Amino acid sequence: MRRYGHGLVLGKFYPPHAGHHHLVRTAQDQCERLTVLVCAASVESVPLADRVAWMREAHPGAEVVGAVDDIPVDLHDPAIWEAHMAIFRGAVGGRVDAVFTSEEYGSELARRFGAEEVLVDRKRTLFPVSGTAVRKDPVGSWEFLGPGVRAALTRRIVVLGAESTGTTTLSRALAEHYRRRGGVWAKTGWVAEYGRRYSEEKLAAARAADPAASWADVSFASEEFPVIARRQDAEEERAARLGSPVLFCDTDSFATGIWHERYLGARNPEVERIAGLTRRDLYLLTDHADVPFEDDGLRDGPQLRPWMTGRFREELERTGRRFLVVGGDRKARLEQAVAAVEALLAEGWHFADPLPENDVRPEDR
Repeated sequence: MRRYGHGLVLGKFYPPHAGHHHLVRTAQDQCERLTVLVCAASVESVPLADRVAWMREAHPGAEVVGAVDDIPVDLHDPAIWEAHMAIFRGAVGGRVDAVFTSEEYGSELARRFGAEEVLVDRKRTLFPVSGTAVRKDPVGSWEFLGPGVRAALTRRIVVLGAESTGTTTLSRALAEHYRRRGGVWAKTGWVAEYGRRYSEEKLAAARAADPAASWADVSFASEEFPVIARRQDAEEERAARLGSPVLFCDTDSFATGIWHERYLGARNPEVERIAGLTRRDLYLLTDHADVPFEDDGLRDGPQLRPWMTGRFREELERTGRRFLVVGGDRKARLEQAVAAVEALLAEGWHFADPLPENDVRPEDR
């Protein structure tokens, strides 16, 4: 039998972590109905909509609502308390029977709601993590983060290039290099090129109809490329949700736009729109100059490789994407790529500071 009718969990969830989820699960077990109120200040760098979406995904049985709260925190000022409460009451609505919290201010918050305070893991012994700790060191807190937060924080590196320039070899080598570090890095993901799988299936279908068919008999229609781009991005997103702080991709939807141009002679606006929906942190462009062309049955354009390398570079520059051209033998390319990735990781993750808080512990929930 659940003890409370309507429970409330309130926090910034900047970003949400395992401690938050434990708090919500504990409250759900004791309430007929639970509201999770996500409060975000305009100065914070993780959008309110993202935090609400992450909490809804993790707790489908709770009612997750969001509110913008730009009022400074001062636990000793009744007027500021009331200003906050006006926001809280407006977002929650109705009577609250219990406030579930791990904070010192929980008793006062519960009193102002006319509710019972339920204190959960105040010393954070079950999940030794906080929002402050995550913002300071996401890698060190990685094990406490849910799939949505991991996907948002993962540094995404895309290896792209013309035909037979070693994109698969380099991207796989990078993933293996970071897996060998162990710890959170052991789950470093690698995303295969979906367009190649799609091409293999088209060739197989052509040969089912005519066993003598070759790659020269296969053609592409413009409407196929958005399908490839969406699938490529979906597989990238899936891998980012499950892996380490870095993800390596053998091409992406941005590259799909260049392949459309290569096969059909023009750009595809829908592919370009899709490519703009996902953030990537670094592109590694494999130069064609040091890699001999190998025809594996799905390639037919050795003379186009210089043009494609140039078009990749032009579009990377035009769209302002961060990139590095890698050349030389396999060892040299891997060394160049690792150095670029290390420089990216060394920049860290940058979260805007929350609003100043008077007499509130920095280990915020």
